[in-house]
Amino acid sequence: MTNFARHYFRLSPARLRTCVIGLAIACAAFGGDNTTKNLSRAERALKSGDFQRAEQIYRELLTKNDQNLEARLGLSHTLLKQRRLQDAFDHAARVIAIDPLSARGHALLGAAVLASGDFRLSVEEFRTALSLNENEAIAIAGLAMVDYYENRTYPCIVGLRRAASIDPDEPDYVFNLGQAAARSERYKEAADAYERFLIVAPKTDAERRARIRGLVDFLRYLGQQGSLYNLEGPDHSIVAFVSPDYRPIIQVRINGSKQYLRFVLDTGSGMSVLSEETAKKMNVRSVARGGMARAVGGGGRFEIVYGYLDSIDIGDFRVTNVPVYIRHFFDEQVAVDGYLGIAALSRLVASVDYGRNQLTLARPRSNDAETSSTRPPTSTESDIATRPGVNIPVRTTASGFLSGEVSIDGISKPLNFIIDTGATVTVLSERA
Repeated sequence: MTNFARHYFRLSPARLRTCVIGLAIACAAFGGDNTTKNLSRAERALKSGDFQRAEQIYRELLTKNDQNLEARLGLSHTLLKQRRLQDAFDHAARVIAIDPLSARGHALLGAAVLASGDFRLSVEEFRTALSLNENEAIAIAGLAMVDYYENRTYPCIVGLRRAASIDPDEPDYVFNLGQAAARSERYKEAADAYERFLIVAPKTDAERRARIRGLVDFLRYLGQQGSLYNLEGPDHSIVAFVSPDYRPIIQVRINGSKQYLRFVLDTGSGMSVLSEETAKKMNVRSVARGGMARAVGGGGRFEIVYGYLDSIDIGDFRVTNVPVYIRHFFDEQVAVDGYLGIAALSRLVASVDYGRNQLTLARPRSNDAETSSTRPPTSTESDIATRPGVNIPVRTTASGFLSGEVSIDGISKPLNFIIDTGATVTVLSERA
């Protein structure tokens, strides 16, 4: 028998019990330290954009202890980053089932359902999260994005600023702040936000970073140009269009030219687009460039090039200071010179009458010298008001497109469809 064994057996029962308890406490502390270290490793992997590694660590922690709520919340957040919305929702819901007062759990649940298109439920979850923790950044940013989609730009910016101040290293908050600031024509703030994004975001997507650097240059340029999309002209104007392939094609003039160009009225595009050939012909030069994009519906990739028009004449209206993309058009069976994006019509009320092939443009009534309650409607307004039809509330997507809820037989909940006058067919996402 070794000396150690002889010494061990000489211990009294009380001293032996004390040694065993001390050993158990040390093992528990060591295990706790490992859990804490692994949670920190997973969080670092999540922040660095290594989502697969973060997911692996969180799942290993849950295999050892499926009641580890911090690990389950981290896994939900990681899955949300990967757009695996159902799994992210399920793990957040499991946390709430155990701890109904988990602010982070409710915030992640709200973020998952918002990303899936359920605005109403997301707002409920975000508000619940904030009632439990007023500084829950995911919930603050989530409500701000609901404001963004529903065109309440100022409260959106306020919310995203607050979320970014609470968690300054979360790239999603500053990226979304850049989008919201650009939409409200706060171009310096937008450029600053995107530059902050390039600092804090994982350096894993070189192409996306190149696109954002080009966008920053463009925003700096716009910040020196004054207000965009200024409107000149009468109260209303009617523009005829043709639609050989179901897309309304109107005639416009740019930069004061007398030459008419064929533009597709495209509510599926935020900014207007000018073809490379037309840009050369009309002497429109690039003001910024950066990154590559893939052509939709055609073959090839192209460099993202930004241009700037002094004006676009649409019917009797003139819209001044109009930013555009300049790009090559792929697979154009119906030749056009450009696409008129929805931002160019943002200061007008537009009505597209496919039966009469007419685009009616009118200034909003709130901007008229006389309100609708003190003056009789024009014949055009009366005609529009008395036509049969339905009103569909619309939101805007992150890219500024119009989006409305659509019900489809066999699918229980409404789906969000982009209303795209520049498309020739209806498209359904594979995920739907």
